[in-house]
Amino acid sequence: MPRLALYSMAVCVLALAAAVVSFVQGSWLGIVWVLLAGLSSNMAWYYVKLGRGAYQNR
Repeated sequence: MPRLALYSMAVCVLALAAAVVSFVQGSWLGIVWVLLAGLSSNMAWYYVKLGRGAYQNR
């Protein structure tokens, strides 16, 4: 798995944890964290697919 995909997944997991903490504390700021988790999840998926394609072309 490409390194950027791993970084994106780490950001996704941390953003989800931050969203849970924000919602538990009663803050609506968790919505921003959910959006960031969605963005980083899409980035991770993109880099995984990009990495698979790069290895198939060799």
